[in-house]
Amino acid sequence: MKRICVIGGSRYFGKLLVERLLGAGHQVTVINRGSTPPPAGVEHLVVDRDDEAALVTALGVRTFDVVVDQVCYTPVQAAIAARAFAGRTRRYVMTSTIEVYDPATAALPTVPAGTPVPEQNVDPAGWPVAMDLPWQDTAYLEAHYAEGKRQAEAVFTRAGGFAFAAVRSAHVLGGGAQEFTGRLAHYTEHIRRGEEIAVHAKALPTVFIHHEELADLLLWAAGADFSGPLNACSDGPLDVRALAATVAAEIGREPVYRVVAAGETASPFSFDRHYAMSNTRARELGFAFSRTLDWLPGAVAEALAASAATAA
Repeated sequence: MKRICVIGGSRYFGKLLVERLLGAGHQVTVINRGSTPPPAGVEHLVVDRDDEAALVTALGVRTFDVVVDQVCYTPVQAAIAARAFAGRTRRYVMTSTIEVYDPATAALPTVPAGTPVPEQNVDPAGWPVAMDLPWQDTAYLEAHYAEGKRQAEAVFTRAGGFAFAAVRSAHVLGGGAQEFTGRLAHYTEHIRRGEEIAVHAKALPTVFIHHEELADLLLWAAGADFSGPLNACSDGPLDVRALAATVAAEIGREPVYRVVAAGETASPFSFDRHYAMSNTRARELGFAFSRTLDWLPGAVAEALAASAATAA
């Protein structure tokens, strides 16, 4: 049994992770602002992680074997957490994102299309950090999501108060109404209604992961001893047309496409740039991934059921 702290953990795969940790017999503490209570048996600290003094007070004399941070988006948040948890935990796992590799948001080493992007393409140890940017501004943060994650990783990597790992998640799908981004629902609804899906003429593949698989991986990562960034994605990249075809097969209606030029806004997961990740490192460390096409039809069926329930 380990003492594990989850920051966030109130929805989607974070909530599922908390349940997995409990089921594995761990002692779990959840830190969030209290919008959703955790399951029975979980200690709940209601505090705003951005308030360093309040966070330190709430932690008291508690120590943990592992902290899993689900909701760190900026270097400022990372710096607060690094100070607050220094000496309180031996290991810190941050949930990061595939978006750190997006060449549209930073000058990154070029990877040929078709070559899965490895972790070393974005090295947090050398990534520049700018604490004085307007990270507290919601619009700025939304527009600079990828850079916020890159800089947060960099802060934790250099903090030195604990072993640090960053799980860079692929695009997360599954769970029906729990999938709060609505990106899969975009496809189920557009295809069901015969509406156009905007795609790039040369849309490139990306990678995905099921929300349950990501919860399982984070559970595994909490008990592992690797450090540094780790890519998390199911096997089998898909481009937007392959994704739409899977949705269409469940609905029984052909998708309607509208082609947009490179650089123009398109439907979710239509990318005119390459940054599909490699999951080789995680595999070599012992995690076995599923295949995207094995779980995607079920995720589509969940999205359709959620849509029908809402309409009813």
